[in-house]
Amino acid sequence: MTAPDRTVLDDRYGTRPRKTSRRTYWILGACALLLGGVVAWFGYQNLGTAPIQTQQVGFENRADDTMRFTFEITRDAPERPAVCIVRTRIRNGEEGGRREVLVPPGPVTMRVTTSIRSSDEPVTADVFGCSYQVPPYLSTSLPPSG
Repeated sequence: MTAPDRTVLDDRYGTRPRKTSRRTYWILGACALLLGGVVAWFGYQNLGTAPIQTQQVGFENRADDTMRFTFEITRDAPERPAVCIVRTRIRNGEEGGRREVLVPPGPVTMRVTTSIRSSDEPVTADVFGCSYQVPPYLSTSLPPSG
């Protein structure tokens, strides 16, 4: 590059590279920390321990395609009622029956036993899921209907 060409470039773009200030680095660092904290919080909320955990204790076939199912529930808020959906599986693996079970407030860990009717002979039972969002029709505070 010749001297006149260099002069044109220096006039157009300047002779020194721009220097990033320390303040800019501090702001970028703070933004990165904040973003990392938000990602960690969302990860903990979505992937952390479930507020209600269950474990299958046992099941027993009864007459008339009914299964008696016992499971243990452990809650982080035992003072709140919960609802669990339990189901049976038939021989080919399909769901044979399903039932909602109200778990009243009580100890942190408690055993619950229920009977589930099935469309065919059940071979196993499990807990599909549990929640603190108890539907109004399962609430014990409502008067009986009918």
